[in-house]
Amino acid sequence: MSSPVRVIVVGAGCRGENYSQFASVHPKRMKVVAVADPRKFARTKLKKQHKIDDENIFEDWQSVAEREKFADAVLICTPDRLHKDPAVAFAKKGYHILLEKPMATTSEDCTMIVEACTQSGVILSVGHVLRYDPLIHKIKELIDAGVIGDVIHIQHLEPVGFYHFAHSYVRGNWRNETESSFALLAKSCHDIDLIHHWAGARRCVKVSSFGAVSHFQRKSKPAGAGDHCLDCSVERDCPYSACKIYLDRVKQGHTGWPVSVICPNSIPDIESVTEALRTGPYGRCVYECDNDVCSNQVVNMEFEGGLTAAFSMVAFTEEICQRKTTIYGSKGELSYNGHEIRVFDFLTQRSTQHTASSDACRNFGMSGHGGADYHIMDAFISAVANNDPSLIRSGPEETLMSHLLVFEAERSRVESRVVNCGDSWQSYSATQH
Repeated sequence: MSSPVRVIVVGAGCRGENYSQFASVHPKRMKVVAVADPRKFARTKLKKQHKIDDENIFEDWQSVAEREKFADAVLICTPDRLHKDPAVAFAKKGYHILLEKPMATTSEDCTMIVEACTQSGVILSVGHVLRYDPLIHKIKELIDAGVIGDVIHIQHLEPVGFYHFAHSYVRGNWRNETESSFALLAKSCHDIDLIHHWAGARRCVKVSSFGAVSHFQRKSKPAGAGDHCLDCSVERDCPYSACKIYLDRVKQGHTGWPVSVICPNSIPDIESVTEALRTGPYGRCVYECDNDVCSNQVVNMEFEGGLTAAFSMVAFTEEICQRKTTIYGSKGELSYNGHEIRVFDFLTQRSTQHTASSDACRNFGMSGHGGADYHIMDAFISAVANNDPSLIRSGPEETLMSHLLVFEAERSRVESRVVNCGDSWQSYSATQH
């Protein structure tokens, strides 16, 4: 494809805007030709950034889908519960799709999306951006090269970050399961996907999970605390104070995430942020919110061949989403601390360090997720331009399998029992034949 890949952005929030930046970086490879978002400020912002024609500015995705096909691909970055319908509709129209994770909030909807894309012959890339992190991708390459022999056990930690969790999962859009989805799906489907990826062709046969809402409950509210941080007598002594998380950042000149999220209709400043905290959900006391998603959870998995894996997600950490991984093999041990990979060889008893460069994406201003935001768009646009699905590292079938594992893990937690994964895999396989 000699001309730029024409892309429609459906959902112009943080993810939609971020992915669309690839068009500014590589205007000869990608052009944003339309945007759909119910928020005037969000869609107008993208309109100006990408010089989109007035006729291609939409308030909803349905209006886009009603038109004759006028682009090559669509980036679907709507809220979690609004993924399935646009994904299925655009697949049937023949659009290639980059779908933000999670695919959908039920296993049935995930399956419908994959079936629609498969039947329509369109490329589907799911936004598991960590697959495209150069250093995390290096882990898979080392495993496949056999440097630690057969993989025996995987330990993986996701430290969400104390203020990140308060922002997104106590006060924010993902705080309540009925309005979004459960935490393991919304936040950690990345991580279950990585474990499933590292396990290779081995299928998960059993899973168990435990988790709870810890601390962010009314019973933990300090004596004398108010219902809103702006009017709280003990706010200064609270690490989760909205004044600290948002107002202090604006005073220091920081207007990106998470401050930008609480002012979706304006550029953040002291006045707009103060008003948002006074009248909106982000100014609430963390002990007086309607949050019901787990703040800490563990998942234990057994794969074919005896491979075991243990995953932990915890809110109460200093580091923000800086994953930690140790993979134990028959010939060595691989550890990842978020900055480098260390491999210890049992035979030589020597350690080797491995790094990976992300200079390209840093230069382009798309350094989110360790540069993975740039690399996932690079792969998707290349796949569409060359009609080559092999460039997609998070394609439909494997991604569906890892999503089914997430649903089974949550079922284990809710039902307080070990879940045999065979039924889900067999059910999906039966629909494909």
